[in-house]
Amino acid sequence: MTAKEIRESFKGFFESKEHKIVPSAPMVIKDDPTLMFTNAGMNQFKDIILGNQPAKYKRVADSQKCLRVSGKHNDLEEVGHDTYHHTMFEMLGNWSFGDYFKKEAIEWAWEYLVDVLKLDPNRLYATVFEGSPAEGLERDNEAAGLWAQFLPAGCIVNGNRKDNFWEMGDTGPCGPCSEIHIDLRSDAERAAVDGLTLVNESHPQVIEIWNLVFMQYNRKADGSLEGLPAKVIDTGMGFERLCMAMQGKISNYDTDVFQPIIKEIGKLTGAEYGKDEQKDIAMRVISDHIRTIAFSITDGQLPSNAKAGYVIRRILRRAVRYGYTFLEQKQAFMYKLIPVLIESMGDAYPELVAQKTLIEKVIKEEEDAFLHTLETGIRLLDKTMADAKEAGRTVVSGKDAFTLYDTFGFPLDLTELILRENNMTVDQKEFDVEMQKQKERARNAAAVETGDWVVLKEGNSEFVGYDDTSADVSILRYREVKQKNKAFYQIVLDQTPFYAESGGQVGDTGWLITEDEQISVLDTKKENNLIVHITTKLPLHPEFMMLAQVDFAKRAATAANHSATHLLDEALREVLGMHVEQKGSLVTSEGLRFDFSHFQKMTDEEIRKVEHLVNEKIRANITQTEYRNIPIAQAKELGAIALFGEKYGDEVRVIQFGDSIEFCGGTHVEATGNIGMMKIISESSIAAGVRRIEAITGVKVEEMMDAVQDTLSDLRALFNNTPDLVVAMRKYLEENAGLRKQVEDFMKEKQALLKDKLLKNIQEVNGIKVIKYYGPMPAESVKNIAFQLRGEITDDLFFVAGTVDATKPLLTVMVSDNLVANGMNAGQLVREAAKLIQGGGGGQAHFATAGGKNADGLNAAIDKVIELAKL
Repeated sequence: MTAKEIRESFKGFFESKEHKIVPSAPMVIKDDPTLMFTNAGMNQFKDIILGNQPAKYKRVADSQKCLRVSGKHNDLEEVGHDTYHHTMFEMLGNWSFGDYFKKEAIEWAWEYLVDVLKLDPNRLYATVFEGSPAEGLERDNEAAGLWAQFLPAGCIVNGNRKDNFWEMGDTGPCGPCSEIHIDLRSDAERAAVDGLTLVNESHPQVIEIWNLVFMQYNRKADGSLEGLPAKVIDTGMGFERLCMAMQGKISNYDTDVFQPIIKEIGKLTGAEYGKDEQKDIAMRVISDHIRTIAFSITDGQLPSNAKAGYVIRRILRRAVRYGYTFLEQKQAFMYKLIPVLIESMGDAYPELVAQKTLIEKVIKEEEDAFLHTLETGIRLLDKTMADAKEAGRTVVSGKDAFTLYDTFGFPLDLTELILRENNMTVDQKEFDVEMQKQKERARNAAAVETGDWVVLKEGNSEFVGYDDTSADVSILRYREVKQKNKAFYQIVLDQTPFYAESGGQVGDTGWLITEDEQISVLDTKKENNLIVHITTKLPLHPEFMMLAQVDFAKRAATAANHSATHLLDEALREVLGMHVEQKGSLVTSEGLRFDFSHFQKMTDEEIRKVEHLVNEKIRANITQTEYRNIPIAQAKELGAIALFGEKYGDEVRVIQFGDSIEFCGGTHVEATGNIGMMKIISESSIAAGVRRIEAITGVKVEEMMDAVQDTLSDLRALFNNTPDLVVAMRKYLEENAGLRKQVEDFMKEKQALLKDKLLKNIQEVNGIKVIKYYGPMPAESVKNIAFQLRGEITDDLFFVAGTVDATKPLLTVMVSDNLVANGMNAGQLVREAAKLIQGGGGGQAHFATAGGKNADGLNAAIDKVIELAKL
């Protein structure tokens, strides 16, 4: 079976077992503060498992794209070096929410693997939780008994808490799990060594392929366990590993999931897979990483220097580094792999096809940038090695290696490789200390201590903010959160008019009002489908009813900006073309930011045309049409625009202003006239093929116009209230340019006269022509004179100058090449002498400068330079 056939057979099997087949959620997560990426199939069902959202379907199955490169699940360093770890992988899974449990999960797993796929049952093992007496948990005898129907007792293995007790996090749903392992070794190998001894021992051919999780407990903040009211089945099977087993391979990379990509890498680089271990590792790394990078971009996550974007950039750079070092690729090439990836996976994931051009452009730009960084890093490392050798050391400072890593993105393993080639090493302990310091800084900045929820009432929270900005409410639950020694409260209400941050729109602020007090709501966020209100205090009587009141002025301004983004999106398509796709947005009460795909800078004419189109729609006062909770198929029939990387349910909300029709859960104006006016204040690039517009609306436009008017009035006043300011300023600039030219000519004459004077006052010391100067002079003039002298006196020149530019002292040293060859170093001389002017500096061996704070020390510094030179 091909990979495509295996994926479809899994879905078909569970569809026959009355499971709803749902699409994969995006790999990039938006509304879960505990995760950046989908790292398991259960992530998209977390709200249901936590009880924050009712299950629409009791039985579900899918193939979920996942990414594991950070946090608890981090497989990055193994990727490419072994045969079965990946960054991005597909997880086949089936779920039950309060419906079937262990019996069906185990029986169907066996039926699918053995009866449908025809895998050899004699090669299968099952692990069960051995129990934990410390927590009062017994062995999972129920699961063991069910497996005994299919497997001999010797193939049912007890597993410890680490391997066979699954937890969502430090708190939350958890339970025992049962893993299915398969032995893919040859018959001879199996006869020689019992597969039972290799289960969970990281053997590349005795591997876990399916994990059946039986969620039956809830872990509280104090570590104790309580039973879940509705038990959950959560299974995950590694698609790539299953393909390996089905296709009779001993490596995931030998399957048709990866081989087309690896063959294309071979064509592009001239490398042959299977001939050289280092090159094979590089080809495996690149074939894995290109999938991760491409899918991340399609899901809206571009490489960047922060959070999820930094993770993607790090993966991309890791792949570039392997290509550079082991496949000798000094030019960008990975972007050329996208067509073969689309050919392989485009049917299952059509978003790859739709975003092909953008993916290629982003990857190529990132490759080009990092290849330049690699060259820069290698030059810096060369200097570091030279300094170490000069000091008689063969070990390079861990701090220097960390600076290369942290500041320039230069991987440690590449540093180590280059050092080995030069018979040198890095101080690993010192590097680890610096890395730990960075981790501590990041951990301390993000450390959040969260208490258990205090539940006052059962029930789900309802958002009523589309229709009302105030409501009588009661608290369902609350908890205390501590961050940076500050205490906050997270409050969940039975109903709320507060919009929670999502879809690019910031959360509402406002107040919770009782008879006795008014508590400020600082922000509103969505966490695992809960609408959470952030406050600094708890109501005195949290059990009583209260009034929830949104800050209406901020809400109205935010709504105006959100509606303006929809009109902007439509106008950009009209002016630039239908290739424009939204790539992100930020909507606040202060303004809006809109990111979109476009492959060149917008012209002033295009920006103005877009502005005019938007303001034309605003003046038309188009009434909003809202389609709330309509089937997604109907929304698509309307022509509604969906955003790549968003997970939409079966029912959606659509907002329409005339021809602008978009999927959207945000708040909007009732008619476009309420926006007032829109003004674009900037247009820029944020990544290859992605532009960003920032704009303001309404009152903010008025404020900007007032500021511009005030500036123009001030400028006119400076030019004697001339009626034509442009003409007056142009005349002023022309006159200024003429005067500057006169000054430059004067300075050149002065430099020539000074140079001639210096040449007449040369002192010869031991055959060396020593020239000294002390006095006021601009820094650029000193440099010009120094190089002119060097051009006229090619041998035995020693020039030292102590000058003052405004109030800043400057020490300058220039020496001829033959003196450098004899060991003289201008940089070392100024570094030492600069202490006398309370400064520092350096430069090259033939020319160096140092600035300082104490001009009175210049004469002493000049003398120190001559003393150190031992003339």
